[in-house]
Amino acid sequence: MTAYLLTKWIHILSSTLLFGTGIGTAYYLLCAVWTKNPFLIAAVGKYVIAADWLFTATTIVIQPVTGFYLIHLLSIPLTSTWIRWSLALYLLAGVCWLPVVWLQIKLQRLAADASENKHTLPDVFWRYFRVWVTLGIPAFTAMVIIFYLMVAKPA
Repeated sequence: MTAYLLTKWIHILSSTLLFGTGIGTAYYLLCAVWTKNPFLIAAVGKYVIAADWLFTATTIVIQPVTGFYLIHLLSIPLTSTWIRWSLALYLLAGVCWLPVVWLQIKLQRLAADASENKHTLPDVFWRYFRVWVTLGIPAFTAMVIIFYLMVAKPA
């Protein structure tokens, strides 16, 4: 297998893991929150946080490394419009993801505390949750557009 094919395979695989983990963890946390059951939210939140660190954090690093290497191998100028848009959107998704991870940790801890003390979820939980959803929308949209740009490479 050539360096190009291996790098392309790793890039595609890691982008799939990044996007798939993002959608999957968001879906399961949303479903858990909709139950309003603090015990369930705390349990699911623990796994969502672990998945984000295990899969999302590692693929966030792998994506630019393999992407820049592919750009180098193919002699694609960094000034290409689709490259610049991809990088800008990737940064946008990253800027959204960092506070999302912090919010997920807060949501999980608040739910665990409510579960342990047999309380309902506090108002701050719902404020954090709204911000979590609000940040997820541009991050998801950015990733969908990046996938298009990776495939279409428009001029």
